[in-house]
Amino acid sequence: RYNSLVTGKRARGLIAVLWLLSFGIGLTPLMGWNKAMSVCPNATNETGPDAGTEHHGCFISCLFENVVTMSYMVYFNFFGCVLLPLVIMLGIYIKIFMVACKQLHQIELMGNSRTTLQKEVHAAKSLAIIVGLFAFCWLPLHILNCISHFHEEFSKSKPEWVMYMAIILSHANSVINPIIYAYRIRDFHYTFRKIISKILCKTDDFPKCTIENNQHLTVTNVNSPVASVTI
Repeated sequence: RYNSLVTGKRARGLIAVLWLLSFGIGLTPLMGWNKAMSVCPNATNETGPDAGTEHHGCFISCLFENVVTMSYMVYFNFFGCVLLPLVIMLGIYIKIFMVACKQLHQIELMGNSRTTLQKEVHAAKSLAIIVGLFAFCWLPLHILNCISHFHEEFSKSKPEWVMYMAIILSHANSVINPIIYAYRIRDFHYTFRKIISKILCKTDDFPKCTIENNQHLTVTNVNSPVASVTI
């Protein structure tokens, strides 16, 4: 049933919709949900000569917390776009593993092969790891934003390095994901190898690319003056 429901066309359409939603979420502060009117109540949106925005002599320094409101970051970004999907995905994965364990037990009792189901469980575990890493990388930043929003004294006194570390951790999630995909999911592993082969050796054959690189290195080492002296 999965193969009939999840076609290439539907997958591409869903990806396009998700990108549009992401753009909408990211551009919301530019559409008015920002601190401009609270900092400069008589603002008329006139752009100044420097990096900020000038409103009848009122200058706003272009720093994230000076421009974006914590209400947007906490209520809309965190509660609506991060926490709610995380809770839903957690419930879905718990349901998946409960059903998978039940089916594996039934297969063992019947004495049938469970290879296909094991592959599906492995894929579900891989995606669960990715979701878990997403939560680990992004929750510290959102928790700091919540504390800053509900306790203004913390917002003024919090160490800058703590915020910087939380921001770096959130961005590190984008670095970790491709590694997890390549390590845990065979199709991604194969595709990444093809991409690397095409970039380095202009071929789709990764083993051939590796052999050619090794041969090239061997010839280079033999012909180099340093190699000759060492020998």
